Amino acid sequence: MLGLGTLRRVAREVREDVSAVHDRDPSARGVSSLEVLVAWPGVHALLAHRVAGTLRRAHVPFLPRAIATGSRAWTGIEIHPCAEIAEGLFIDHGMGVVIGETAKVGRNVTMYHGATLGGTGFATGKRHPTVGDNVTIGSGAKLLGPITVGNGAKIGANSVVITDVPENATVVGNPGHPVRVDGRKPEGPDADWIHLPDPVADAIRDLSGRLSAMERRLAELGAAEDPAPATPVRELRAVRGQNPAGG
Repeated sequence: MLGLGTLRRVAREVREDVSAVHDRDPSARGVSSLEVLVAWPGVHALLAHRVAGTLRRAHVPFLPRAIATGSRAWTGIEIHPCAEIAEGLFIDHGMGVVIGETAKVGRNVTMYHGATLGGTGFATGKRHPTVGDNVTIGSGAKLLGPITVGNGAKIGANSVVITDVPENATVVGNPGHPVRVDGRKPEGPDADWIHLPDPVADAIRDLSGRLSAMERRLAELGAAEDPAPATPVRELRAVRGQNPAGG
């Protein structure tokens, strides 16, 4: 039921949300808490979600969805009223952030714009990610399905994560691959997103090096023999199949 205890809890959560902005957003240095509360869309979206979630738990019809819809139109951030979000979430810029119905977000999480905690398929039940404490999710990252992201993990920008992430791991790529584990760099919410390791690029670089070595070896062997006849080049042309719609 709604009461003074509920209002105190919401007020405490909002204070922690504002404090997270001061702690993790360089543009908030020297800015008053009132200005953060008025001008930061991430704080607006969280405040609307706190209210919508409280009304939903009180079994108030219609209003939770209406508040969530209005918040999405106002901030560009979509948070389902049923999502569970702990204190200290910082949504930087926020445009395009989506947090699904059964998602759970731990304490002191940092999310950049375009991040998604989404589901896969149309199954009922738990179908969105569970994010631990002190997790950083880079801009454009997609976390899909009922996966678990361990405490202290970092998800690189534009990564697509479809499997569980260990604690203190850094994940990059599509699909996401853990590349740093057990607290090794980068550390903290201000992770160096520009210089994250890229296992796919490393594999391509290794293959390119091996190919270059093979070409040099073939050139050395070919110098002692007659050159092979040139292989005829076959011109490529577009081929159209049947229209699947008929006609």
